[in-house]
Amino acid sequence: MPRRNLIFASNEIYHVFNRSVGKEEIFANKKALNKALDIIDYYRFSQELRYSKFKTLPRNLREEYAINIKGKTPLVEIYAFVLMPNHYHFLLKQLQDSGILRFVSNFQNSFAKNHNLINGRHGTLFENSFKARWVETDEEFLHLSRYIHLNPVTSFLIEFKYLASYPWSSLSWYVDVNINRFVFSDFLLGMFKSKEKYFEFVADQVDYQRNLGLIKKMIIE
Repeated sequence: MPRRNLIFASNEIYHVFNRSVGKEEIFANKKALNKALDIIDYYRFSQELRYSKFKTLPRNLREEYAINIKGKTPLVEIYAFVLMPNHYHFLLKQLQDSGILRFVSNFQNSFAKNHNLINGRHGTLFENSFKARWVETDEEFLHLSRYIHLNPVTSFLIEFKYLASYPWSSLSWYVDVNINRFVFSDFLLGMFKSKEKYFEFVADQVDYQRNLGLIKKMIIE
């Protein structure tokens, strides 16, 4: 990946996002979205095996390997995410040196190889340099989490009433902790009296964020 001015520091939080080349729809069906979630879960840890190699192991060896890896410190701690048709967002903390760079690189490379293989495609899938922003305050953290969780609504992908059960955003994992696979929810929910209060916080900006999205689109186009 090209060099960037931002230096990632361990134990700091960042908003990380990137899109596909030419805005190609790459997270466009359930199979691709489920594969992306599997790869994210896998590469949030430092791995000894490539994901593709791991998937070829017999089930008992996969389970043994996964238990061993997940007993170690992750590269990153993920607080929020969303997978949109042509881009993604993460709100995460770096836990190990170069953790974010390693996590994003492994996720993008692994997903791109799988996507290209399935679709008979060649070449780069994601824009060369992912974008990132250091999150300096709790207030900024809260607003970014809301922005990320509202992305499917802002883009008119779904209506707000379906957001709580939308499986490609971490908000549904905040609503139902039983389906949470890898999001660290305690930190964000600890800022509210209940998860219902956080959902109200998200709902408070639906119309504003959607209108803002329309304005940006009109200006760009």
